[in-house]
Amino acid sequence: MKLKERFGRDGAFLFRWRSYLPLAFLTFAIPAFFQTVQTEDVMGEELSHAWVFFCMAISYTGLLVRCLTIGFIPAGTSGRGTKRQKAEVLNTTGMYSIVRNPLYLGNFLAMLGVVASLMVWWLVAIFVLAYWLYIERIIWTEEEFLSARFGKIYDDWSARTPVFIPNFALWQPAALPFSRKTVLRREYHGALAIAAAYFLIEVILDIGIKRESWSIWVVEDYLWVYLLLVCSVLYTTLMVLKKRTRLLNVSGRE
Repeated sequence: MKLKERFGRDGAFLFRWRSYLPLAFLTFAIPAFFQTVQTEDVMGEELSHAWVFFCMAISYTGLLVRCLTIGFIPAGTSGRGTKRQKAEVLNTTGMYSIVRNPLYLGNFLAMLGVVASLMVWWLVAIFVLAYWLYIERIIWTEEEFLSARFGKIYDDWSARTPVFIPNFALWQPAALPFSRKTVLRREYHGALAIAAAYFLIEVILDIGIKRESWSIWVVEDYLWVYLLLVCSVLYTTLMVLKKRTRLLNVSGRE
């Protein structure tokens, strides 16, 4: 099989299952938790907490990148289907003027923060390599589709716009105003996913490995509980509004 054909086959598979395949990475994280406990003992409680908060900032920066992308795009430019690709309009302004794949960049930052919070260098290295190999094939498949769909317009835009690392000097204002409703309707799950990831990590480390009492942990590490509860309420509220009302619908947006 030619490399081009293999990339196409692998990219189509990964594109369809792109929402679930990153979960397979969790198997590599299991032995890392025990190393994290050792690193925390060396760093001390205050420094360890400071590092985790820094990593959380990275994760929510990734969510912010996604929000700044979603909030400006018109309808027909970012289909969320998994079975086939679709695009009626090529978006080249806003976040798409400085990087071709801002949503994948946002995903990378969100997950990088979670992985880095474990303070295990080899786990971060595995994640970065695995994500690049994984996303490269998806991007290749999407670019083949977009090049065939939009021709020279796409080729010219892709020639000047970097794939993954933004070039802020290329910034062009978005064609549409920012839509908070669109962001709330499409990205309400992101804040909960990040909060749940950090909550789960703390539970595994403190209760699962260090054998701390649940009642004591809830009192001492109440921040993780509150963060999860707030994000859960936000998630539930926005999900109901999206499913049961048209309050978050915006004409001309995804």
